[in-house]
This record gives sequence, C-alpha cells and structure tokens, in this order.
Amino acid sequence: MQVTVNGIDTHYVFDDRSGGPALAFIHQLGGDLGVWDTLAGHFRHRHSVLRYDVRGHGSSAVANEPFGFEDLAADLDALFDATGIEHAHLVGMSMGGMIAQQFALDYPERVSTLTLCDTASHTPPQARDTWNERAATVRSDGLGAVVDATMARWFTADFRHTHKPTVEQICDVLLRTPAEGYAMACEALRDFDVEKRLAQLRVPTLAVAGRHDSGTPMTLTQALARAIEGSHFVVLDAAHLAPVEESHRFTALLETFLKQLV
Repeated sequence: MQVTVNGIDTHYVFDDRSGGPALAFIHQLGGDLGVWDTLAGHFRHRHSVLRYDVRGHGSSAVANEPFGFEDLAADLDALFDATGIEHAHLVGMSMGGMIAQQFALDYPERVSTLTLCDTASHTPPQARDTWNERAATVRSDGLGAVVDATMARWFTADFRHTHKPTVEQICDVLLRTPAEGYAMACEALRDFDVEKRLAQLRVPTLAVAGRHDSGTPMTLTQALARAIEGSHFVVLDAAHLAPVEESHRFTALLETFLKQLV
C-alpha cells in the first residue's frame, strides 16, 4: 500500500487481521520492509504488524531536500495516523533502531516497548567523515561501489556461505536502493545524536547486539542499553544484521520480551 506522509510517497504493509496490539518494524540503511518478512509472518497471528520503506528506500520516494532523524520519526508518526495506530511495540535495526529511539523520545505516548538492534545512540565525531565519504561514493559510483564491504559488515563469512539465497536477496535490495536516497540517509546518520536524551525514556527496552558486528560494535549498543533505565541487553552470535543471521533466537527473544509485558 502507498500513502503520502509529510510529502513523501511511502510504501507500507499493515496486516491487522489478528486485531492484536500493533508491532512496527523499521529496517536498516540500504534495506526495505522485506527484511522483516519472516518475523512479520511469525507475529501476525497475535499482533497487527506494520512494516514500511523508510523515505528514499525500497518503493518509498526520495526526499527533495536534506532531512534528519526528527523528520524520519515524524514520518512514522504520520504513518501511525494514516493506519489508525495509536501506539505500538517498535523494533528497529541499525538505522531503524535510531529512528525508533528518536520516535520514542519525540512521541513517547505512542511507544509501548522498544527493541533496538545493532544500533547506537549517536555517531561519534571521528566517524562523521566516513558518512560524508560514503554518501559521496554512492552519488558518484552507485551502490555497487559499497556492496561488498556492506555484505562483509552485515553478515559473518560463515552465514554468507551457508545462507546464500538470503544474502543474495538482501544484497539485491541494497543494489536497488536509490543512490540519492541512500546518500541523504548517510548524511542524516552523520548528524544523529540522542545520547544525552536517553535517560528520559521510560519504556521497556530490549537491546540486541551482534558479537561480530564491526559496523556498530556491541559496546555501543550496550552503552545505550545502560542509559535506558531497566533495559535488557542481549548479545547474539552474529554480525550487523543479527535479527536476520540469528533469526530463530531473535524471534524467541522478541516473543518472550513481548509476552512478559502482556
């Protein structure tokens, strides 16, 4: 389905046949809503499941001007309005975890729980040039210029060898991401910083990190978990896309986390 939110034509899937509590999934940089297919299928029997393509990704339109994470959170707020969701359990991976943090801070009444995967509360100053360089590379040479390094960060070598169809599908989504949409998201990531605000959060939180994550080392995810009162931190034997690489364990973790709060 498509809806225009904040001037952005946004692609989403909302399965509310169960009539259960809303559960919203937010994908990574260079991904789309399809990365959550397996999890959505598992949870749709108990939850009303929302997935969407972040602006500039998948089948959602590319923005006409620069944006920050406040804008990405406002997109989700407008999408909640459009789909009739009052509040939801949020699950965000990598960039999606950053959107989830921003959303929980800006719209706390709309968040039932937070599950933050392979993500951080800010981009360290020394890493900001990296995002500028990646944006410039993609604008000049396309996503193909970063695909090999990205796959090496996202998955362990063993998973890339034993789960080739899954990796190829996710790789194809990355390659089809609009270059300008990806580059603008890189620039938003460069400036992301909610570190000093995390203590404001009063929402049950599950933080999940990949032990072999070189893109967002697990210490950064652990640090944000420590900043959120009462949060629970778990490490999975995976690289950056831990919910994909350790899908069975992550599904069990999320299911247990949500059931404890019913």
